[in-house]
Amino acid sequence: MFMRRFVFTRLKDLPRARAVWESTAQTNLRKSMLETREKAMKTTGNQDPMAWLDYGPVWLRRDYWESLCERWAAGPWQERSQVAKRNRSSIPEKNVHTSGSVSYATHNQKLKTYDRTMAERYAEGTPQPDLDPKAWVDVAGGPRKG
Repeated sequence: MFMRRFVFTRLKDLPRARAVWESTAQTNLRKSMLETREKAMKTTGNQDPMAWLDYGPVWLRRDYWESLCERWAAGPWQERSQVAKRNRSSIPEKNVHTSGSVSYATHNQKLKTYDRTMAERYAEGTPQPDLDPKAWVDVAGGPRKG
C-alpha cells in the first residue's frame, strides 16, 4: 500500500496545519459519535443511553463508551439536549442547510414563490420554459456574490 508523507516546506506553516488538523478531527469525531449514538438508539429501539452499553463502536474502548453512555443519561446532558431540540424546532429555517447557508425552508419558500411567478407569467396553454432565469433572480432576491 502506498502511503504519502506530507512535509511542510516552511516551519511557519506548521501551526496553521495543526489547527486545521485539530478542527477537522474534532468535526469528524463529533459526527462519528452522533452516528454511533443514532445507530445504538435504532438498534436497541430505546432512547435511554444506558440501554446502549452493549452497542458501542468497535473503534472505541468499552470503558470509554460506558462512560459516555453514563454522561448522556445524566440530567445535565439530557436537559441541554432537550433545550437544543426545542431551539432547533422553534426556528427550522435556521438549522437545516442544503448547501452553504441557505436552509431547506428558505429554498422551499423560494421554489414555491418561483412556481407561482411562473404560473402568473405563462398563461395556461402557453409553452413554459424549464427555467426562467429572470423569474428565478427576481424570486431569489437578485444576483449576489458577483
